[in-house]
Amino acid sequence: MSSSLDATTDRATNGGKLNRPGLFKFLIPSLIGVGMFLVPFTVGDTINIGMGLLADGLKALLGDALPAIAVGVLCLSVLLTAWVKFGNPRWGQQRAMKELFEVAPLWFGMRILGALFAVMTYFQVGPAFVIADFTGGVMLNDLAPVLLTFFFFAALLLPFLVDFGFMEFIGSLVRKPFRMIFGLPGRSAIDATASWMGSGTVGVLITTQQYEQGYYNRREASVIATNFSIVSIAFALLVTSFIGINHLFIPFYLTVVVAGLIAAVIVPRLPPLSRKPDTYYEPVGCRLEEESTGNQGILRFSLNQAIARAEQAPGPRQLLRHAVLNVADIFLALLPLVIAIGTVALILAEFTPLFTWLSYPMVPVLEWLRIPEASAAAPATLVGFADMFLPAVLATNIESELTRFVIACLSLTQLIYMSEIGALLLKSRIPLKLWELVVIFLLRTAITLPIIAFIAHVFVF
Repeated sequence: MSSSLDATTDRATNGGKLNRPGLFKFLIPSLIGVGMFLVPFTVGDTINIGMGLLADGLKALLGDALPAIAVGVLCLSVLLTAWVKFGNPRWGQQRAMKELFEVAPLWFGMRILGALFAVMTYFQVGPAFVIADFTGGVMLNDLAPVLLTFFFFAALLLPFLVDFGFMEFIGSLVRKPFRMIFGLPGRSAIDATASWMGSGTVGVLITTQQYEQGYYNRREASVIATNFSIVSIAFALLVTSFIGINHLFIPFYLTVVVAGLIAAVIVPRLPPLSRKPDTYYEPVGCRLEEESTGNQGILRFSLNQAIARAEQAPGPRQLLRHAVLNVADIFLALLPLVIAIGTVALILAEFTPLFTWLSYPMVPVLEWLRIPEASAAAPATLVGFADMFLPAVLATNIESELTRFVIACLSLTQLIYMSEIGALLLKSRIPLKLWELVVIFLLRTAITLPIIAFIAHVFVF
């Protein structure tokens, strides 16, 4: 791999001159990727990105059919998994099919549970705590359509962002500050930007692919996925409007960014993330080579690295095959897991006093931070582990604008919510266990809550 990359880099420099065909091969796909994932623009009263606009268009086109499509996809996942596990068909012996359907009993059970919840909710048959609008209904009617449309385009368009040199270009430009501040390779800046501008789930998708391709080691992938996969600006706008603080959006989002960046510096230096090994995914090993720039300027060096990567990019047929496999993996493996875990988490949050009990220790903490209505606010500080929107739902009953501001900011900086990001991480090959996600969630809460409260008291109210 190293000699191949060196030879490609030599061709990219072309005796000190940039390789023009290679430059265009880098620029055109990368500009498409940047336009689709990283450039926010205003559409009506909302902020969106190109890929989000395509997803919204598909969602509007399919409309009320999307929950039914989701039910069909979930049932198909169970049937195909059972066929491969028990019928042993010839097509199921292919490596890609085995990875998709030859799963452990626990994950097979989760696929069955996700399909069962979806069928019960769609046909409104079964216990009320499963089929209610705020449990199974949220997952099937609200979240599943978004995941189906969003990830469909994400899987198709992501190669433009990661396979044609843009990651190498940005990574080379910012690798020193990212190494110094976060202990991460510079290319992780793309994950952070894609998450903040587009969606945290896209950030996790990028991180997972980069880990499986050998560009992040275990520690780096774990750190990036749990510290940079913030929800999108569009969702932040939704939260502020929902709880009635949209007039404070700018200080609100600045507070989220400041608290999130401080947490991203501190949390990776604490267990369990600090104990993750600097080893790479075994099937591919390490493919990241951060070379010396030599006598070249940083911009020229970054361009040469990008061109070298672009010239090794897969062809259209291979890209299409990878995109189809990614879509199948998301629809048939991820969606059932999200529906199963998310529904259980929402049931626990809405129909049991579990999060109220767990939040009792938070009452004196909130009182110490001088947060009004501490008893009412305490459950909202922890219920975000189940779903990112639940804190906003609980905050609507709180009169204090300062308290609603703090809860809204905290819900965006905690990051680990099981209805989506948590399920994504547990399903991925990134080595994170459930108890580790719980610890990271609590660490992020403990670090960001005082910061948010301080900013709210001193600069906002």
